[in-house]
Amino acid sequence: MAYWLFKTEPDVFSIDDLRTRKNKTEHWDGVRNYQARNFMRDEIKLGDLVLIYHSNARPPGIAGVAEVIKEAYPDHTQFDKKSKYFDPKSTKDKPRWFMVDIRFKEKFKSYISLDELKNFPQLKEMLILRKGNRLSITPVDKKHFEFIKKHGNLSKSSI
Repeated sequence: MAYWLFKTEPDVFSIDDLRTRKNKTEHWDGVRNYQARNFMRDEIKLGDLVLIYHSNARPPGIAGVAEVIKEAYPDHTQFDKKSKYFDPKSTKDKPRWFMVDIRFKEKFKSYISLDELKNFPQLKEMLILRKGNRLSITPVDKKHFEFIKKHGNLSKSSI
């Protein structure tokens, strides 16, 4: 099993949106960065766990966990001329962009802001905390995932 961090803008799609979807499941479309696409296409596997990170939020941070329930397949939005993710160079025979399906697992009791993440020396090597890292999908070490999950399930009064 591997661990990942997926960024999403909560005003577009939040962990609460995932939780309220039919079967608490949704496809993760719109990834348009080649490195993030390669993670999705080549490395993300069934059963991997995902930290859901709310970017462009005040404050940005990690809201909870999802699980990969379907491995990479072509992202249908690349073929839709009305979609902001349309790619005229992509064809059904040679798709450029892929997506996976994820299922909601849990929303943390305590949202973990980016500033809080930066204050934990145990997390200093996380990719999300490196300057200039803007990838929408990044791998997460198991020790970092477990630390964040434990911290996210503490109530603010016990921190």
